[in-house]
Amino acid sequence: MIQPYRARFFGSRHMVAAGHYLATQAAFQILEQGGNAIDAGVAGGIVLGVVESEYVSFAGVAPIMIFWAPTNETVTISGLGPWPKATRPDVFRDQYDGKIPQGLLRTVVPAAPDAWITALARFGTMGFADVAQTAQRFASEGFPAAAMLSDIVRDFADDYRRWEQNAAIYLPGGHPPKVGETFVQADLGRTLQYMIDEERAARRKGDRLAGLAAAHDAFYKGDIAQTMVRYHVENGGWLRMEDLAEFKSEIAPALRAKLGESDVYVCGPWCQGPVLGQALNMLDGIDLVSLGHNSPAYIHQLTEVLKLAYADRHAFYGDPNFVDVPIDTLVSAAYARERRRSVNPRRAFAAMPPAGLPDGWQSGKAIKDARRDPAQIDTSYVCVVDRWGNAFSATPSDASAGSPVIPGLGLVPSSRGAQSWVEADAPAAVGAGRRPRLTPSPAIARKEGAWIMPFGSPGNDVQPQAMLQTLVNIQIWNMSLQEAIEQPRFATYSFPASSAPHKDSPGLLRIENRIPAETMEALRALGHKVEAWEAWTKAAGGVCAVRADVDAGIMEGGADPRRPAAVAGW
Repeated sequence: MIQPYRARFFGSRHMVAAGHYLATQAAFQILEQGGNAIDAGVAGGIVLGVVESEYVSFAGVAPIMIFWAPTNETVTISGLGPWPKATRPDVFRDQYDGKIPQGLLRTVVPAAPDAWITALARFGTMGFADVAQTAQRFASEGFPAAAMLSDIVRDFADDYRRWEQNAAIYLPGGHPPKVGETFVQADLGRTLQYMIDEERAARRKGDRLAGLAAAHDAFYKGDIAQTMVRYHVENGGWLRMEDLAEFKSEIAPALRAKLGESDVYVCGPWCQGPVLGQALNMLDGIDLVSLGHNSPAYIHQLTEVLKLAYADRHAFYGDPNFVDVPIDTLVSAAYARERRRSVNPRRAFAAMPPAGLPDGWQSGKAIKDARRDPAQIDTSYVCVVDRWGNAFSATPSDASAGSPVIPGLGLVPSSRGAQSWVEADAPAAVGAGRRPRLTPSPAIARKEGAWIMPFGSPGNDVQPQAMLQTLVNIQIWNMSLQEAIEQPRFATYSFPASSAPHKDSPGLLRIENRIPAETMEALRALGHKVEAWEAWTKAAGGVCAVRADVDAGIMEGGADPRRPAAVAGW
């Protein structure tokens, strides 16, 4: 067995892994105080919106997956808001050359606060103040800036300078926070404190749920909502009080795929979650071991299967409330067996392959645009398993560089509209009340009665690819969790990207340069357009996971060294 770069981390009581070590710390403290996995996961997720606010907005998106042990069910909380009712798609076509610009017009209803509070109300045991107080302190009192925060703000400094209020927070003194320098977000701290105060006032008169409702109303109906809407009205945005007051995250059963004897639960087609499920179904039953780990044949097989899944994503995935998505067909074993017959072991698809086209559905329009959107960056992740067997998996997101901070609030309402399409015939088209097709997509793998593993990754379109490779490393190659996470990765870009301007890179395959050059040459000979990534690049994702072995009574956590991720447990 190869010794992992980071030491393996074990526990027997409870465990958390998150994309930033301070989020891990906050979640672990909640577990130690008696909270369950949902309480801890929400605490960690809210902290991510402070300590990684370059990638995660407290007012952004927060898709959540929960395994609830008392009922043996796995559910999703969408944590994704729709386009405001005042949205006019023709504005993008007529005034912006068919593109979704940076700024207020890509704003959708902020969903993360609702998702966190919904999770607490349905499955948690604590109040909002209990789980948000640490995040509030990090915002108000500051925390030492990690290298990634400093690097990202430096790389996107011009975008932060577009709005005075963004620059005031992220370029204090005119420069990005230095590594280790205390980074303060005073307005965000006051926003969180207002929600905490509203909850405490209500809870004195009622129960925990009344307090949670008051915290929710403070954001969606109270002063926070009014401040967001006022800024939108004064600056040409579309968000209104009605959009906020009526919003509720959807709760639904998770979709299920197979890999060997394990079940892998993914989110619905309102996000790219089914890509992982489809790819796993297509790999299930293939003798991957005979190909050799990260050999040319192995990388080719996984890449071509992923291309097929992304082709279906582009053709079919969208908000199921508006689009008739053939999801039962797409995640079925029979469809997967038929679909993988398209893979040619001797030749790569030159571009995105055709969609599977089940009867009665039509493919979405392919869009190719080589422009770069400089403010489309990334996300984060948190997962928890508690002593009662509950599991929590969440991928909160939304960057702070591509849209304005709301003055006085210290937050950017979700700019996830950038993952919609202006073309009216696209499955994920812009439209009032419609949700974008989200890239963040948490998952949980499980073998009933044996083990459970919440896992996920940042990385935009790379997320399901990093998650797939990690899971296969564990399940097929019998690697330890940390070893599986640390293996060199690869990713295909041979499809229209999720984020505007939806760049398409036909045949492009990026590979960490820890994989031998001769392997890359062999893949080029198969028709792949190979580009080398630097070793340990954050572009290859940042997988975190916790695996709880029921029989052995042992939990193991894994955190990706490509990011400031960490594990804590006991």
